[in-house]
Amino acid sequence: MISTPTVVLASASPTRRRLLQDAGVALTVAPARVDEDEIKLSMIAEGADGAAIAEALAELKARTVSRKHPGRLVIGADQVLEHDGAIFSKPADKAAARAQLVVLRGGGHVLIDCVCVLRDGERLWHRTESARLQMRDFSDGFLDAYLDTIGDRALDGPGAYRLEGMGAQLFDRIDGDYFTILGLPLLALLDYLRVQGVIAK
Repeated sequence: MISTPTVVLASASPTRRRLLQDAGVALTVAPARVDEDEIKLSMIAEGADGAAIAEALAELKARTVSRKHPGRLVIGADQVLEHDGAIFSKPADKAAARAQLVVLRGGGHVLIDCVCVLRDGERLWHRTESARLQMRDFSDGFLDAYLDTIGDRALDGPGAYRLEGMGAQLFDRIDGDYFTILGLPLLALLDYLRVQGVIAK
């Protein structure tokens, strides 16, 4: 008889799922159904910063899924991009992705990630980490070729880039943890899962 994994990932992100599975974490994926944009806009209107928004959304995702999986550890995560005081969301289409990259071109921005772990609706642990990225002043020709190459994958994150692929060419400098940039403070989360006995110490 195959046992059910003790960990549930409350995320539709294939990157987060792959990071955890590649690290040896057995899990079930159960994406949370929450209106992230509405919550984000409401918090921005109230003056919340990126870290507060990422934490609120990560916890909400985990809490929503936790109700349906009693006794199991549920992981919720969120990533927010801040640039010149503005919060960026995932682009809706290729035109929006291009517009975002034009704004970010030649300047710096910060990616803020939060991961929360809940059990039975109670928050047990969380971690917020950030990374600072500097985009180079790439040409319009490179931008269009890049977007043609990655297609709809540009819509997967708030920066419209895939650092693990051709998106690396968009940058001059990166200061921060690679996994955080991909959307999950993985090393800190693995430490916590070891404490919980989910993976070996």
